[in-house]
Amino acid sequence: MSAIEASSPFPVLTLLVLLPVAAALALQVVPTERAAARIALAAMAAELAIAAGVLLGFRPALAETQFAERVEWIPTIGAVYHVGIDGLSVLFIPLTALTALLALVSSWRSVRFHLRGFLASLLLLEAATMGIFVSLDLLLFFLFWEAMLVPTYALIRVWGVGPERQAAAAKYAMYMLIGSAPMLVAIALLGINARDAVAAGTGGYTFDLPALLGVPVHPGLQAIVFVAFAFSFAVKSPLFPFHSWLPGALLEGPAGVAIFLVGLKLGIYGFLRFAIPLAPDAAREWGWAVAALGVVSILYGGLVALTQPNLRRLLAFAALTHVGLATVGVFSLNTQGVQGALLLMVNVAVSATGLALLSGALHARLGSTELTALGGLARHAPRLTAAFLLFGLAGIGLPGTSGFPAELLVFIGAFRAQPWVAALALLGAILGAAYFLTSFERAFLGPATREAVRQIRDLRPREAAAAALLATAILAIGAFPGPLLEITDGSARALVQRIEQRPAAAR
Repeated sequence: MSAIEASSPFPVLTLLVLLPVAAALALQVVPTERAAARIALAAMAAELAIAAGVLLGFRPALAETQFAERVEWIPTIGAVYHVGIDGLSVLFIPLTALTALLALVSSWRSVRFHLRGFLASLLLLEAATMGIFVSLDLLLFFLFWEAMLVPTYALIRVWGVGPERQAAAAKYAMYMLIGSAPMLVAIALLGINARDAVAAGTGGYTFDLPALLGVPVHPGLQAIVFVAFAFSFAVKSPLFPFHSWLPGALLEGPAGVAIFLVGLKLGIYGFLRFAIPLAPDAAREWGWAVAALGVVSILYGGLVALTQPNLRRLLAFAALTHVGLATVGVFSLNTQGVQGALLLMVNVAVSATGLALLSGALHARLGSTELTALGGLARHAPRLTAAFLLFGLAGIGLPGTSGFPAELLVFIGAFRAQPWVAALALLGAILGAAYFLTSFERAFLGPATREAVRQIRDLRPREAAAAALLATAILAIGAFPGPLLEITDGSARALVQRIEQRPAAAR
């Protein structure tokens, strides 16, 4: 990965982080909740427009960091405010903004109390997530990583829709705190290693990613750092067996939280951004173990999803299979696998977000997403049914959708690296088709058995617009994945090149 940077004449990435924070503060002083909702909507729409501008201004196929901003932060320990984007992160800037806007749309009519607090929490969650994707200093990244905990916990505990929402929120917080501790240890060890390299003329304490990439790391320390990062990112993703917080969070939390948790795979991004480039030898030596966890996640998630009686719980285990497949792609440690994983994360961000949006709409209308409470929806809500079918087919990689080129690249990369992993992952893909089609038949086809289903309202205009936007993205990426692959190509190749080149300290 190149340390070359292209600075930005205007701090656009900082604006993307601070705009939601400023809007969250503004909500507290406006006179009415209606005005607060309008401010939140305007801020999220502006955030999406700015993020789209960043994507359009990005120069594709380059490995260098673009839109970079760097300011001294805590000089005594070498911490800097350093943000920037490259091919590994640029796609997730507009996707984060879109996810936040859709989370707001999904909750527009369902929040009955403390609307200002809900909107502020959603905006702060957007700001923290955006900060994760733009951070190039490890301490800054950790700050945003931890900052996600507070608004997510509040959204689940206060505005959750299930009777066990307090327990689900506590479980989420416990997992995130336990998962973050090893990451902090890894960051500290890397900073100390940089300080100890002073004798070799490297410098003092630093937590800046480009600087750390140039500091030799002994193989033993690499192993410790990689395991610590891998544990933290496996919990966040989540991978089996660290996944038990996710079903409760999706079932008990509001639709907005579900959209964030299933749509944005921050743990997979963490592997690509930090764990692999900072410990490339350890990643090459132990990557098979993480890939094996990915395979187990695919098979376990698929088998459990087959037995789920609830659509939202099914989404949780479907998310486990998606994370597992992306992990297999990442730890193929070749360009095809890495690009496939990035494209798969984009596919999940649109398809799983759409499924979470529609599942939340069903819960708001019917008070339940149990499959036994549904049935016959296709006749009475045809637009909702068609959108759900398209999003689900994209999730299982049907040709013509955004899931197909993503999964194809992942399997090509996996077969090149570890054929046995690819073969097992392919079995998981078959399970994915089985659990989705089975649940779709039970929920949407056949005769309606409940009066509430017969009287259900189809997609409202806002919901229909959101579904149409996601459907367009799914079909466009499925037909023309080339532009996205061109954007990620330079950074993916640079990452693979770093893995293949053994540093002097490891020889």
